[in-house]
Amino acid sequence: MVSFFSPYRHDFVRVAACVPQIDVANPDFNGERTLALLRQGDRERIALMVFPELGLSAYSIDDLLHQDALLEAVEQSIARLVAESADLFPAFVVGAPLRWENRLYNAGVVIHAGRILGVIPKAYLPNYREFYERRWFAPGATIRGQEIHVAGHATPFGTDLLFRSTGSCGFTFHVEVCEDMWVPQPPSTAAALAGAEILLNLSASNITIGKAEDRRLLCGSQSMRCIAAYAYSAAGPGESTTDLAWDGHGGIFEDGLRLAETERFPSASTMAVADVDLGRLRAERMRRVTFGDCGRVLDVVSTDFRTISLVLDAPEEALPLRRPVERFPYVPSDPAKLAENCYEAYNIQVQGLAKRLQSTGTEKVVIGVSGGLDSTQALLVCCRAMDKLALPRTNILAYTLPGFATSEGTKGNAWALMRALGVSAAEIDIRPAARQMLKDMGHPFAEGQPVYDVTFENVQAGLRTDYLFRLANHNRGIVVGTGDLSELGLGWCTYGVGDQMSHYNVNASVSKTLIQHLIRFVAASGDVDKATADILHAILATEISPELVPQDAAGQLQSTEAMIGPYALQDFNLYYLTRFGYRPSKIAYLSWHAWRDAEAGTWPPNLPAGAHRTYDLGEIKRWLRVFLSRFFTSQFKRTAMPNGPKISSGGSLSPRGDWRAPSDAAPQVWLAELESNVPDDEPAPP
Repeated sequence: MVSFFSPYRHDFVRVAACVPQIDVANPDFNGERTLALLRQGDRERIALMVFPELGLSAYSIDDLLHQDALLEAVEQSIARLVAESADLFPAFVVGAPLRWENRLYNAGVVIHAGRILGVIPKAYLPNYREFYERRWFAPGATIRGQEIHVAGHATPFGTDLLFRSTGSCGFTFHVEVCEDMWVPQPPSTAAALAGAEILLNLSASNITIGKAEDRRLLCGSQSMRCIAAYAYSAAGPGESTTDLAWDGHGGIFEDGLRLAETERFPSASTMAVADVDLGRLRAERMRRVTFGDCGRVLDVVSTDFRTISLVLDAPEEALPLRRPVERFPYVPSDPAKLAENCYEAYNIQVQGLAKRLQSTGTEKVVIGVSGGLDSTQALLVCCRAMDKLALPRTNILAYTLPGFATSEGTKGNAWALMRALGVSAAEIDIRPAARQMLKDMGHPFAEGQPVYDVTFENVQAGLRTDYLFRLANHNRGIVVGTGDLSELGLGWCTYGVGDQMSHYNVNASVSKTLIQHLIRFVAASGDVDKATADILHAILATEISPELVPQDAAGQLQSTEAMIGPYALQDFNLYYLTRFGYRPSKIAYLSWHAWRDAEAGTWPPNLPAGAHRTYDLGEIKRWLRVFLSRFFTSQFKRTAMPNGPKISSGGSLSPRGDWRAPSDAAPQVWLAELESNVPDDEPAPP
């Protein structure tokens, strides 16, 4: 049984893009450096390794490629690699010049466990600017269904080869060579449509100013179009610098995401290593039906390729995960990316509300302002929308509606914010109406008993909504909702009231973790003065609470996260369940990797105090159990959610958009999978 603490247990496969140090026209030396990286890959339990184009001979040797002595030495080097691989775990691809039917081919040689599995010729040969490959090589684009003899082995030869592991570490890969990626229709496109999940590119690719970014663009875009992993390895230290230079650029990409990259211009052998998420790729291909449609339109079927089998069984021991995992998947840790996301999210909200006002012929909005995160962001959006429509901010009718547990701090923040933003501000104390309703119902609180049950809470929440809707009627406006994506996911919203119901909800697909950064974005944008920014920062520093139940005898505030779990963890769970459909054990594994210690995972900048804490596997499992139970039993609330713009590629929960599910589905399957496959104890440190 593969350990829970191994990425191989959770649909990952470890891949390396290798750049060995080489010596020009010295196959023995080059084979030795290749073998050294292979042995390192075996120790690190790497399943698949790709090496540079013509790496056994060197790329930059010009007419030496036509020397018999060199070509024979290359085959001897291949023979040694085949023999030495018998007891090594990785499958790997090396680049070599090989002869077939009186022509020379620039080829990739696939080797595993003492066998040559196949040879792939370079399909397209560059013959422009600094490249003269047609001088030495024949193009391989039309070679299919052939066989070649290499180092005493007869093996399949052609561009029609797929390689499939049938062991417990199962995946399918394809090989192309350098220029093949730069053409309008790379061979890997058809291979991906035929089932290849990992695409390998052996490259030489000399370096010029700006070319590294071109490579990243090509590799990332090809991985995204093909919904695949793309591993790229370029020539590095040791190639001839007679006329060219080489930066040893290797990288691994997954559906557009760069997972790992080598240090460029290395002085010794190096490699980039990453754990590719096959589960994510397979789920995306299944979900994105146009991927399969494209294969049918282009008439690409698996039978267009010869499939070569190999057996790779997943290592059973615990292994570290070799890929970045964002602790906050809705909030990128890269400051530049976060700033761009906040700019886009804020303006999507503003545009959505502005369009709704224009389409309904409405010039006024009504909003409840609590002094908390959600209503603060919604109010900021209302202000910007009014500015955009050249309407006065006094058309925003903002109300603070204090109840039995409203604190002076939050009410003070609400008033300070409303005044600072120049909206029409008012206060309606809901307590008299709430007491009357509780009395009419015969609730014990009306008789002086401190009974703070769900009825007590929802009478307050419902009255706030009643007032807002009737105020909208009275003033010919619409109610702007404030409830966020995280609350909808957890069902932490009362059905039919303000955090679930409104005329238009600008926060509907904004997670709680992102809303904090949107407020910071506005505070730093220059759209508000320093005094207003200070108010926003005071709101950010306030503990999240519904403020529906009075503080206890010890002065403890009603804490949202103490009841439903930390939003940091629950947003993580929400993202991976709804965006990728991961099983709970995989979500728990990723969460444990991201949150187990202060050095793991990635942090976005400017987090609030207390956000840099860690969670052990027991806590992660506990709160994931809470999330699953609440998520499924609360679907009926999401089915009736109002309109609101989709913000993030992480998805929304609108029944008209990303998430459509029955309201009566039960969580037992997910809870059982969690209990069966996630241990309660963590492994002892090594």
